[in-house]
Amino acid sequence: MTPNSPSAPSRRAFLASTAVAAVTVAGGAPLLTACGGGQNRKKDGATSGKDAAKLLPAFAARTVAAPDIPSKNGSAAGFTTAVATGALKASVAVKAGKGGTIRIMAPLWGSPPKSDNPYYRAMDEAIGVRTVWQNQDGNTYDEKLGAVLASSDIPDVVVVPAWNLTGKIPSAVNAKFADLGPYLSGDRVRAYPNLAAVPTDAWQRSIFGGALRGIPMPASYVVNIAPFYRQDVFEKRGYRPPRSAAEFLAWAKEATSARAKVWACDDLKWTAFTMFGVLPGSDKALWWDLQGDALVNRVETEEYLEALEWTRSLYAAGVVHPDAKAAQGDGGNRFTSGQVLVYNQDLSHWYSKSAEQAAQNPDFLMGAFDIVGHDGSPPTLYATQPANIWAFVSAKAPEAVVKDVLAVADFCAAPYGTKERMLTDYGVEGVHYTVRKGVPVKTDTGHLQVTGAFDYLGDPAPYIAHPDRADITRLQVEWQQRMGAFTKKTAFYGLTVTEPNRWANLADDFEQLEDDVVRGRKKIGDVRQAVAEWKRAGGDELRDWYRKLLDESGPAA
Repeated sequence: MTPNSPSAPSRRAFLASTAVAAVTVAGGAPLLTACGGGQNRKKDGATSGKDAAKLLPAFAARTVAAPDIPSKNGSAAGFTTAVATGALKASVAVKAGKGGTIRIMAPLWGSPPKSDNPYYRAMDEAIGVRTVWQNQDGNTYDEKLGAVLASSDIPDVVVVPAWNLTGKIPSAVNAKFADLGPYLSGDRVRAYPNLAAVPTDAWQRSIFGGALRGIPMPASYVVNIAPFYRQDVFEKRGYRPPRSAAEFLAWAKEATSARAKVWACDDLKWTAFTMFGVLPGSDKALWWDLQGDALVNRVETEEYLEALEWTRSLYAAGVVHPDAKAAQGDGGNRFTSGQVLVYNQDLSHWYSKSAEQAAQNPDFLMGAFDIVGHDGSPPTLYATQPANIWAFVSAKAPEAVVKDVLAVADFCAAPYGTKERMLTDYGVEGVHYTVRKGVPVKTDTGHLQVTGAFDYLGDPAPYIAHPDRADITRLQVEWQQRMGAFTKKTAFYGLTVTEPNRWANLADDFEQLEDDVVRGRKKIGDVRQAVAEWKRAGGDELRDWYRKLLDESGPAA
């Protein structure tokens, strides 16, 4: 059976994005999607749990194949074995599409396949629709997205990652995309049984402007950025994984040899934030949490400054690759070539890099450090959001188009062990993949055409499956399970929060400031000054706004 698509270029890019996800709408009234039963929500502030519950699809679990590694501590489920083609089951009883055409705009990293390729046409035939893909460069997708949403010609479906919800885009989401509640809320979702099996917290992240507008791509809430290391080199040279920030710096100085063109690491800012217990940076709502009775933003914490200072010390010691300091080139390529021994990236790189190097370098062995506290103590890790990318349907789309879109989404949300999942992830046997020793293996055509598209329109509960590399599947899931044991949810976990426009760009400069500080272009004192300016410019008012939201809704977890 097919793996889910976490190693596809598109999935890697959006999960590993350093961009900050922010949601803003016009006006000053907060709009909140509650994370669980009992939370409050109001259209003029926060909405009660009962009101939110009216919008959510009724959950109905759907398991076709039992996972070899069940989900634990928030991890994805793991499948280490393939399901024989003849044993695949159908999860969609009838061809649900009615033959209409839908235009879809989505980000794509890499070269887009031809519009009329066999993979797209096979999916269309199986679902009963005609899809027209308007793939856009993922690196500049925010620019294209803003321009399209400002126009009168909006495609039938628009895919929006959370980190692109900035500026005027959130208000456009509320104004220009359809309310899917009449089709999916409550028991209505039973018409789409695969969508009914999507976890509720992912749907709760999909309420925008008081309506269920997004079709979510569910994700594990365990931190997804792993510090990878060249395990083969470590074993050959007798290195052991460092168990604290100080140990890492001492090892890094020993391992670096500029003359031999080997540096200990690439930029490790992301790992530093997790080692030092900094609040997540992927969603502005997660920047806030309670410390005692006080609501504190991540940029105000000592942990934030300490993480930047430690990362700065790596650069100052000369153990970071020069190209990383110049922010050029690809850290993953430096890692596989042996120029750096440690880099941090999305967990999916464990499979993609291992598979890439299998033929080129048989001795290549990739591991991932367990995240530890900076002083060697158990780490404090924070949950990420349960969904960070959505497909939205144009508000102008007629009912027939909406139903065709939902037919596509339900097909693509098929679970592991189904014919629909196999087609979505691998394409057509003999064209896009062959079966070798019971395991599907993509052909060159498969690699070109089946690159992550339809999974944007629907996805099942999170799972990892690489039947060709069962060892990597186990490593990925068990790493999530170990890290999940140290993961806690912040006060705003699982909440889709829209901030007033007057504060929309308040923290936009912090990411660039972080990069300047760790590279030695600015100092920690500059961060303290920026925080003071942020507070004066509206940070303290924003705190009061979030505090009111929290008082009305209660903490999410």
